[in-house]
Amino acid sequence: MSFYWLADCSGSMARDGKIQALNTAAREALPHMREVAAGNPYARPFVRVMRFATGAEWQSAEAVPLAELVWTDLVAGGVTDMGAALSLLAEDLSGPAMPDRGLAPVIVLVSDGQPTDDFNAGLAALNESAWGSKAVRLAIAIGRDADRDVLAAFVGDPSVPLLVANAPEALVRQIRWASTIGLASSSSPPSGPVSSAMHLPASSPSSALRLPPSGPVSSAMHPPVVGGDEDPELEVW
Repeated sequence: MSFYWLADCSGSMARDGKIQALNTAAREALPHMREVAAGNPYARPFVRVMRFATGAEWQSAEAVPLAELVWTDLVAGGVTDMGAALSLLAEDLSGPAMPDRGLAPVIVLVSDGQPTDDFNAGLAALNESAWGSKAVRLAIAIGRDADRDVLAAFVGDPSVPLLVANAPEALVRQIRWASTIGLASSSSPPSGPVSSAMHLPASSPSSALRLPPSGPVSSAMHPPVVGGDEDPELEVW
């Protein structure tokens, strides 16, 4: 299966330690991802990381096995060409390396701002790609300036919560949770789509997400808060 990180590396990510926090969070998530992958011997995750700022580019020439992935620190600078990122992803999802059948790819989009190019064109290309409409899509909004409507449009499913991080500690939790729930949902077909693994009590949209008791995600992982409604005194971004 394929796992994609789409990381906003625009100039605003250079402020207040956001890009450093993203690098730390992604690096710390890798052992948890490997733990989840180890629980399904039939799933062999391959990971690709894309940075987008002024344009979009892959961090490696091709996907890397999760077991061998070493996170390379991302550097911030430029605008927010999110549409270009989705178009580039759509090309990969329709490429010859993608199987005709298999586990759904997982895409995690992380951004702190608003697209500066044609986001709708990029989203349309993704939706029309061979695997784009079947992918498990999750998004993390960093800070108050992130365009949550755009990120929700990327996710494309109102039952899947948009994750929000307003401080470095929150970003670590959200990155870890998004990466592991994405892997678990894609590699466990009987559990259904990603939304079925997210039990959202109807009483409060800010209640904690809970995995089913049989879920493969480590019990030591604390689920994040939906919407990032955390202590205002802890907000940094």
